[in-house]
Amino acid sequence: MSKYDIKESYDVESGKDVRLTSYNKSPMDDYGKNFVHKNERNVAEKPDVVQPNGTALTNNIFSNSIEIGDYERSEDSPLGNSSCCSWLDQKIQTTFRRKMLYKRIPIIQWLPHYRKEYIVSDMVAGFTVGLTVIPQAIAYANVAGLPLQYGLYSSFMACFVYTIFGSCKDVPVGPTAIAAIMTHETLEKSHLGPDFAVLLTFISGCVCMLMGTLQLGFLIDFISGPVSVGFTSAAAIIIATSQVKDILGISIKGGKFTQVWHQIFEQIGQTRLWDVVLGLTCMFILLVMRKVKDIPVVPKDEKKPAAWRLTLEKFLWLMSTARNILVLVSCALACWLLERHLGSSPVVLTGHVKQGLPGLGLPPFQGKVNNETYHFLEMVQLMGSGCIVVPLLSILETIAIAKAFSEGKPIDATQEMLAVGACNVVSSFFSSIPVSGGLSRGAVNHSSGVRTTLGGVYTGLLVLVSLQFLTPYLYYIPKASLAAVIIAAVVFMVEVQVVKPMWRTKKIDLIPAVVTFLCCLLLQLEIGIVVGIGINLLFLLYASARPSIRVGKDINVDGLEYLVITPDRSLVFPSVEYVRSMISKQGSKQGTDVPVVIDSTHIQAADFTAAKGIKSLIEDFERRGQPLLFYNLKPSIVTIFQGVKPVELRVCYSEEELNNYLMDFANNTNITVTRH
Repeated sequence: MSKYDIKESYDVESGKDVRLTSYNKSPMDDYGKNFVHKNERNVAEKPDVVQPNGTALTNNIFSNSIEIGDYERSEDSPLGNSSCCSWLDQKIQTTFRRKMLYKRIPIIQWLPHYRKEYIVSDMVAGFTVGLTVIPQAIAYANVAGLPLQYGLYSSFMACFVYTIFGSCKDVPVGPTAIAAIMTHETLEKSHLGPDFAVLLTFISGCVCMLMGTLQLGFLIDFISGPVSVGFTSAAAIIIATSQVKDILGISIKGGKFTQVWHQIFEQIGQTRLWDVVLGLTCMFILLVMRKVKDIPVVPKDEKKPAAWRLTLEKFLWLMSTARNILVLVSCALACWLLERHLGSSPVVLTGHVKQGLPGLGLPPFQGKVNNETYHFLEMVQLMGSGCIVVPLLSILETIAIAKAFSEGKPIDATQEMLAVGACNVVSSFFSSIPVSGGLSRGAVNHSSGVRTTLGGVYTGLLVLVSLQFLTPYLYYIPKASLAAVIIAAVVFMVEVQVVKPMWRTKKIDLIPAVVTFLCCLLLQLEIGIVVGIGINLLFLLYASARPSIRVGKDINVDGLEYLVITPDRSLVFPSVEYVRSMISKQGSKQGTDVPVVIDSTHIQAADFTAAKGIKSLIEDFERRGQPLLFYNLKPSIVTIFQGVKPVELRVCYSEEELNNYLMDFANNTNITVTRH
């Protein structure tokens, strides 16, 4: 059950040292609802009270000490008078509580409740995902510009680690198209080799774990939907473009979008016919097989379908799910037969792939480029912004998939960051490239009926078997068929369908989407996403600096007309001068005989600059003798405004008080109102 957990050793009634430690929602609540027993207490916050003398008195039980998340301010904290040792001891006790252990290592929560009937479900889902990940891993290694075995090296250890630390059963962690193309862009800038890719995996894991530890998941929120759409669509086109050369059977250098197409047109005359035929045929078959599972074998109105219909439906689903490996195996078998009988293959083959499991060892903290040795910091400098962008996108992908299959349950973003970080760190000891959650494999996992993250163990075992025994046969996989698998997968990542809803809802959102798309496509992916985030931040800053102000006239019960001005948000420093100018301008336009009432209902916060601006605004109205009144201004905001000692701050909190003030003004008598 979702609840706030209040440390019971503290005195709630006295209002001292109440600590709000966490908000916990177990992602495996099917197993852990009764695992940890907690007591609930309803803690109510008393409303603020304004004393007759105008002092805002806050009757809040959290006034002496409050900790939300991991932040605490009390007499016993480092911000108080006690030592850092006392604070650190308190933090350690909080971190190593049993509840936190269950939260950060989810397997110990759900494993004791694991049922026998889950074994078959997890095994079927795990092996099905394995049949999907093996061809994808090989293809994504090709996208990253690395030897094909690195794709398989990245596909087993992350599965095992996520089984322990993962909080979403449907997320299969491994190499993905986005991670692969980002790895390629990071390495391609300085012509770096596989050692740098493995180090990038280690650094990505460390960054993810650091973000999870510091609870920096909110940074992902700055990547808005339009920016994500633009980035993903551009990345898909770049990935597909990088595979066109293999469809045509030509060899080109360079990884940028414009460079690739320039070289393709230069070498178009060297196109190999059979590679083109094979590539296009494979793409057609893959796209058709993708839709096979949607054939309505079982009528919707049939309550008890025949057994043969159900069997056929499952067979078509399996064929559709395993389409990648079926196509690659068929093509490899055909090329093996042709090479055996004809002496050579009519299409370009993948070639030798290193056999066996990867060795266990530390990530390479020293690498060579063009016979020049680079140490750790120099390697990090060469990889540049990729060390930050790759982990950010890994987190974004994984959390997006977890949300897609959460069925309305809240996702623990911190735990997902820690899990993805651990997957990358541990995988880097086995020569892995960066990994994250894969959406297509997540859909397969979900539709296969996976029950727990234990399904990842079966996926990892299947990859290990293929590494140990099947890698010699990868030699015969045609490059054209491998390229077809990649193109058929990423073509659906181009999110053209969101343009129309975006146009109908808020047209301005198309600006960051289009700019991000073009910058990613024509410059670099990391530059594009940074530019997109920057544009979104500019929009946010502009909205903060130019709040909407509604102006209208109203008449009180006694027939007196007055001007009502309503700002739609809090007053912060970028918007102060604009708000002051608008209010002063509207007041001057109506003349000094019309009182101005500022409806402050939406002003929930203010700062020092806002207080100074309001003080100047009050002085402007005082100089021209026009009444200015704040209606329904929060006492806490009144206190902020009082801090700069304005000439006269008039505030009322009821219609009756407002009408009395207006009538006093109309009668030219001494104005008697509530003064603050």
